[in-house]
Amino acid sequence: MADRSKRAWTRPHDWAEVVLGVVALLTPLWAATDTTTMWTMIVLGALIALDGLLSLSMPGLVYGEGVQVVLGALLFIAPWVMTYTGLTVASWSSWIIGALTVIAGLAALPVANSVHRRGMTTAH
Repeated sequence: MADRSKRAWTRPHDWAEVVLGVVALLTPLWAATDTTTMWTMIVLGALIALDGLLSLSMPGLVYGEGVQVVLGALLFIAPWVMTYTGLTVASWSSWIIGALTVIAGLAALPVANSVHRRGMTTAH
């Protein structure tokens, strides 16, 4: 199982990031939003999904997981920073998806580090 998570397109953490990004991206379809909220969720959701895809295609890309953690944190604080806490569904979506993205990024970090180190030792 450990070797499977080191191959491209097989890591469940990164698939979770892609799904979370797509859900954030699509949230304005079912949640009441204003223009700022809609674009915040679309942009951050797209970036989360794209970074997840990048991490899936390149399992040893350590900084990709760090970027996921930052993007998740940005999505989590977005309701306060972008002042949409009054939009309940959009706010809770941001908080939940943001927190889950941070957790997925942190969970994937040791695996990415391992793959990166293994790649470094075989390259020499």
